[in-house]
Amino acid sequence: MSLCNLWMTRRAAVLGSLMACASTTALAETASLPVPSSLPEALALALKSGNPLVILASLEGCPFCKIARENYLSPLQINPDNFIVQLNMRSQQTVVGFDGLSHSHDQLLKSWGIKVAPTVLFVGLSGKEIAERLVGGYLPDFYGAYLDERLNVARAVLSKAGAAR
Repeated sequence: MSLCNLWMTRRAAVLGSLMACASTTALAETASLPVPSSLPEALALALKSGNPLVILASLEGCPFCKIARENYLSPLQINPDNFIVQLNMRSQQTVVGFDGLSHSHDQLLKSWGIKVAPTVLFVGLSGKEIAERLVGGYLPDFYGAYLDERLNVARAVLSKAGAAR
């Protein structure tokens, strides 16, 4: 084997090892959102802090869902007053819905008319949506702004409802 071929072989081996390490690290650092067992309980915790319950309707393998979850929603969880959960399209995992009954994630999302992943919902008192849904991936330049706008609307609705009590 020539010196050049030996160098190229070693270089490829080193690069392959580095890529394997990087992908393993990336998988270990993948952000996730909690999957609730009870939406009324999750909502009660959110409302206690004066915030809406934010629900991500996600689909396994969806690259846009991954971006929404990892780049926009998971970072919001740094603030412990933000309550963000995930329900999964096509999942048969069960959750107690706002009606007090047990549903699969897929059944519940279909009953809410969700057909696009990702969809982000902003839920307030009595399990009612209190801001416009954030449907689809949008352009990355604007997704954060759209999310912030809807969160502000939802918080204002909750604040107004609290003042009316």
